[in-house]
Amino acid sequence: MADGTVPLPLWLPPSGAGPGLVLIQEIFGLDAYLSSVASELASSGYVVAVPELFHRFAPGWSSPHDEAGVARSMGLMGQFDPALGLSDVLAALGHLRSFGPRAGVFGFCLGGSLAFAAASAGDPDTAVSFYGSTVAAEIGALDSVRCPIQFHFGGQDQFIPRSDVAVVEAAVASHPGAEIFVQEDAGHAFHNRVAPMFYRPEAAARAWDLTVDFLGRTLPTGR
Repeated sequence: MADGTVPLPLWLPPSGAGPGLVLIQEIFGLDAYLSSVASELASSGYVVAVPELFHRFAPGWSSPHDEAGVARSMGLMGQFDPALGLSDVLAALGHLRSFGPRAGVFGFCLGGSLAFAAASAGDPDTAVSFYGSTVAAEIGALDSVRCPIQFHFGGQDQFIPRSDVAVVEAAVASHPGAEIFVQEDAGHAFHNRVAPMFYRPEAAARAWDLTVDFLGRTLPTGR
């Protein structure tokens, strides 16, 4: 990176090699939740990298998953430059290709927005975006996405109006290789199993099954 090296923890599959996934953080940073997702993906055969997006102004950031933690994390977002964050994600994608020729992007919340941005600006082999708050406003970029992409939203998201989700649904309907799933009974961050204020187990399980199927089709591990 032009302004320094982004910390990039890696999770390796049992074989030590495989297709790569850049797992992109929520505003909470690299915490127990994101680490558990990385471990689960690695056990399925992926080389997983998690770029530390706040390293320029809050290295090592991790916050609690409660109202105070949300407020503190949202405060940090005022210092976050999305363009620099995207450059970190794309650099991580390039690094993962040293483990194998194919690699994708996968993000939650802030990471969901950046996964979509990386799919439109870079060359991932696949992309998964969970409840990215800027996706609807930037949906015109879907025309630039050449890889398969899967979107997930909650129908009762406190931060993303259902009307915004409908905008994404309409765009996806006419874009080959794109798909979208809305868990109508869930709100924001419904997959975050260490955040009681957000987690919805049934919706999370449904969305995860869809994600695993999508990755199996678009970024198979060969297992």
